[in-house]
Amino acid sequence: MEGEEYGLARSSVDGGGSGSGAGSNVVVIYPLSCYYFGSKDAIIDKDESVADRIQRMKTNYAVRGTRTCVHGVLLVELFQHPHVLILQARNSFFKLPGGRLRSGESDVEGLKRKLSGKLTRAENCTNDDWQVGECIGMWWRSEFETLPFPYLPPNTRSPKECTKLFIVKLPISRHFIVPRNLKLLAIPLCQLHGNSKTYGPIISGVPQLLSKFSFNIVQD
Repeated sequence: MEGEEYGLARSSVDGGGSGSGAGSNVVVIYPLSCYYFGSKDAIIDKDESVADRIQRMKTNYAVRGTRTCVHGVLLVELFQHPHVLILQARNSFFKLPGGRLRSGESDVEGLKRKLSGKLTRAENCTNDDWQVGECIGMWWRSEFETLPFPYLPPNTRSPKECTKLFIVKLPISRHFIVPRNLKLLAIPLCQLHGNSKTYGPIISGVPQLLSKFSFNIVQD
């Protein structure tokens, strides 16, 4: 585990779920020290460059049409502040855990499959107990080379990509097993907010999307 994810000893914390009484707008966040982080074999990187990714998107679009991606927003507590778990590739590219849906696959089942593939041991990747909550935002890419927008741009008849973000509620303890060619970082909301230059428009917009929620931060 790297980044701003150091400094907490494992603490004794109470249980709890995803909040009660106040409804689904309450999210319980447990300390980072409650989680174990390990590594597994590297996964194949399909794209060596941005140009490779764009070409792959064009090829897939010609066969399948609009590409739908689903990503999870996973929250932990560090220094009494919510942090988002973010994957980093090649020490420069940041992304939320998730990926492209298969044909006919539901948003929730597809996200569970992607989370298991990226964050658990390979032998468990088809059957895991992720608690996927509500969709908190949708982003649209009107052309292959353009940045995504948090709305469908006017006069866009055939969007090239739709990206959906979902809250994923973590239990009090969990093992995260990450491919060796990726890093799993815990990044504070205050560092993400408005920082599209580093994290891109989707990740930097997560703090604003989370403003509708109340956080029940479990501490020592």
